[in-house]
Amino acid sequence: MPPLESIVAFVRVAELKSYTRAAEALSLSRTRISRLVMTLEDSLGVRLIQRTTRRLHLTAEGERYLAHAQSILQALDEAAADVGSGLTEVRGCLRINGPMSFGVRHLSPLVARFMAEHPSLEVRLDLNDRRVDLLEEGYDVAIRIGSLPDSSLIARRLTRCRMLFCASPDYLARYGTPATLEELKQHRCLRYRSGPANGDWRFDNMTLAVQGPLESNNGDVLTHAAEAGLGIAHQPSFLVAESIIQGRLVPVLAHIAPRMLDIHALYPARHFLPAKVERFIELLADAWGSPPLWERDMRLSPIAQQ
Repeated sequence: MPPLESIVAFVRVAELKSYTRAAEALSLSRTRISRLVMTLEDSLGVRLIQRTTRRLHLTAEGERYLAHAQSILQALDEAAADVGSGLTEVRGCLRINGPMSFGVRHLSPLVARFMAEHPSLEVRLDLNDRRVDLLEEGYDVAIRIGSLPDSSLIARRLTRCRMLFCASPDYLARYGTPATLEELKQHRCLRYRSGPANGDWRFDNMTLAVQGPLESNNGDVLTHAAEAGLGIAHQPSFLVAESIIQGRLVPVLAHIAPRMLDIHALYPARHFLPAKVERFIELLADAWGSPPLWERDMRLSPIAQQ
């Protein structure tokens, strides 16, 4: 394929009908323009321009090649404009990944709002609790809760949540209210299990082996079980806040400092971040904020944002 610079030089000479004017338009010397056109002709094996001392004109091959070359350059200009507009306009397809329960309750409403604000945008929203590979699977942004593994991804903390012990009023009336973490071993505990890890309850500086009638890899399942009086749950505030506010669940061990979980937006490192990603992340940060949206009606001390 001939060098693009040679194609551009030929098109400008043909359009302006002058090597000198083409050189001025491209900020090159006339000698450079002449050499670029000759390079193009050599690569094609045909004469494109007939030169005389007074004027130049295109050969038949030059006329045909000019039409194709102009179309190619126009397509390249349109491609550059299309890609460049993605840095300032919310358009194209935004591919998002997030955890299942959090995604249904708190992420999906904001996705719908973002789409309503940007009608030209398409969204692919995948919810699951596995750790996806953003680069391998083609996601633009992922929402992650808890600790993050070391990676080349950029992480922006959006907000924080706390892990809360809670049970239904009926359960506490039947089995009593634990006063210490150690007493939890004597209670029916509803355990979250993901992958090969067991359902032990983990804290910042210890792990507590507990027993109970239900183990699940989904937080909504455990929340519903706690509301039904099946045991004590240790759940993030974004899952149980509404149940606590409405009285279906009661916090227990509230005097113990809760384990805190960071909620991050992760996205691949890019020199130019597309507007669709940047503005979506800004929407999430504004909506969840501090204190988190799901805790604003709860009588909890403010979450420290350090």
